[in-house]
Amino acid sequence: MRVLMHGAVQSMDTSFFRFGMGILLAIVLVYLILMAQFTSFINPFIILMAVPPGLAGVIVLLVITGSTLNVMSLMGVIMMVGIVVSNSILIVEFAGILHSRGTSYRESVVQSCKIRLRPILMTSLATLLGMIPLALGLEAGSEQYAPLACAIIGGLSVSVVVTVFLVPAVYVLVYGRRDTDEESNQNALG
Repeated sequence: MRVLMHGAVQSMDTSFFRFGMGILLAIVLVYLILMAQFTSFINPFIILMAVPPGLAGVIVLLVITGSTLNVMSLMGVIMMVGIVVSNSILIVEFAGILHSRGTSYRESVVQSCKIRLRPILMTSLATLLGMIPLALGLEAGSEQYAPLACAIIGGLSVSVVVTVFLVPAVYVLVYGRRDTDEESNQNALG
């Protein structure tokens, strides 16, 4: 016995595969572009640390709202990844600028989080509040866009918290040793 799928199921499976490959390709391309921009292998990794918890937030909100994982929600995931990456870039890039001015890595990431918190919150809250009417799907025909809005709301709400706490923590874990190495080298020379 063989079961052959035809029609809408077949095209939906093809769309899911293509979107899955698109999301992976998008993440790899973002990593490569960030690697060229920062001339570092580590900083893009730190920036992309906020993406996996954002994906978990997408799945949780889709389950809570009873929405399905479809093409629209996958488009929301791609949009969410872009916003999350831009929020993380704000912190990591500004911390690098502060460190190049002479502050320690730990102090530069603390100052970066303090100074860049407002732009991150403003961008994220504006996006979240703008997606609420779309997620509710109150108008005729707008229910097809509800999974897109739910994916963005779920992923962005989790990733904002992650961006503000996890990204700086990883930054300090990666670069914090360099501060102690520089201090020990200065003490040995002095």
